[in-house]
Amino acid sequence: MPEHEQRLYLGCDTDNQAVFMWPAMACRHGLIAGATGTGKTVSLKLLAEQFSAMGVPVVVTDVKGDLSGTAVAGSSNKHIEARLAQMPLDGFTYQGYPVVLWDVFGQAGHPLRATLGEMGPVVLARLLQLNETQQDILVLLFNVADDEGMLLLDWPDLVAMLQFALAHARTLSNDYGHMSKGSLNAILRKVRALESEGMEAFCGEPALDLMDWLSLTPEGKGSVHVLCADKLFLNHRLYGAVLLWLLAELYERLPEVGDLDKPRLVVFFDEAHLLFDELPAPVLDKVEQVVRLIRSKGVGLYFATQQPADIPQAIVGQLGHRIQHALRTFTPHDQKQLKALVDGFRTHPTLDLQAVIPALKVGEALVSVLDENGQPTIPAQTMMAPPTSRIGPLGETERHEIIRQSRFYGRFEERIDRTSAHEQVKARLQNPEKSEKSQQPQRASEANTSRRGQSGSQAFLNSVLRALGSQLGRIGMTALVAWLFGRQVSGGRSRRRQTSAQAFGNSVARSIGTQVGRQLTRGVLGSLQR
Repeated sequence: MPEHEQRLYLGCDTDNQAVFMWPAMACRHGLIAGATGTGKTVSLKLLAEQFSAMGVPVVVTDVKGDLSGTAVAGSSNKHIEARLAQMPLDGFTYQGYPVVLWDVFGQAGHPLRATLGEMGPVVLARLLQLNETQQDILVLLFNVADDEGMLLLDWPDLVAMLQFALAHARTLSNDYGHMSKGSLNAILRKVRALESEGMEAFCGEPALDLMDWLSLTPEGKGSVHVLCADKLFLNHRLYGAVLLWLLAELYERLPEVGDLDKPRLVVFFDEAHLLFDELPAPVLDKVEQVVRLIRSKGVGLYFATQQPADIPQAIVGQLGHRIQHALRTFTPHDQKQLKALVDGFRTHPTLDLQAVIPALKVGEALVSVLDENGQPTIPAQTMMAPPTSRIGPLGETERHEIIRQSRFYGRFEERIDRTSAHEQVKARLQNPEKSEKSQQPQRASEANTSRRGQSGSQAFLNSVLRALGSQLGRIGMTALVAWLFGRQVSGGRSRRRQTSAQAFGNSVARSIGTQVGRQLTRGVLGSLQR
């Protein structure tokens, strides 16, 4: 059928009528909820497959490890055959989808990294569990790094900035506001404590450019980017920080596009309540604002959780699509939550929703979506369609083969360590008199102009140019030329995959754009990040 008539088939209701979602409404976000074992993951997979087939890239967080199986075709079993016999599904064929695997730890997929500057002090403060005073100091440290021309890229850079602040606490307090050594030492202790929990793996370069996730396969399908989070999920704070960074970065990077026939990107957050746990009220307000505004950038957000009450009501109110699987209601508290959940649906003329939801079978759900006019439909008791890809994880051999065949292979596997705050602070602390003498005139000039909002970006650009100069010796002239022209120097043909040197170049260019942009224009997420 024509693209504008495509619909996402969800299943059939008790009258054997099709239940579907309009792609043009998919950016109005959604909620997939239900108790463990009721079919949330399969419903998520069903949507991800259909978005991919219609040319919409998808990002999913895979907490249980099951979603990697989306890469290969499923196989028949008695449960699927029984379901197919009960619903009108013409042309059902088992098939796999273009999956790209990512892993913060670089073990189950391509390494997923972000620089400290891209994460921003608010995400870091939440990860470190800082109090309000400590968070304010962390924000000031980012300002100091800007003004001093120090790049904040990896975890050692954050340690170095704290050491620099401790060594110059009095001077910095005069210029930026009070920074007590007690607070700085408290932050440093928390930073050191997190070093062994994966932060060093996540922070650094080459950093992921989220714009790469928007490209389609040669066949016109959207890639399904699976963030392998079965190990990451064990560190709830880090998992929540990664989700918050992903949401913030998407909002910062993507331009406004208005209403589209289908989304540019769809993101599924599994165990979504961890995104909101322990968020300070001001940050939660900003996240709520981002969720409301990001649909104008063509992004649909879908939150999967056990209890809808786990997600702030202000966020739930913005989720137009609801797929509610069975809930367990054993206590008065559970009954109260069930009633609040039912109140969020349109009234059904015949069904008692409070009785229906606890009685839903595995693979059944109460579904309410937005119609073509953007109005919520009356909830339908729906038998969800089976996915066409494998229900279950990939084997190790299959996983390694998919990683090697990916167009991202070779870009992120080798970590790059360019000159940044860690090296700069070390040099200054080793030669304090020389460094202080050479920096005083520059700092005095920058202190005067930074109030006009210019010195930080200029210092940053200067530091990038210095980093490029030092990097020549690190990656070699041949690799740098290959990056600049996007070609192999010897063969003259375009490479199918970027090298780590090209990824480094892209990371530098992106750092210039995002860092200067965040200094000069503080938008909705600018104030969140900074």
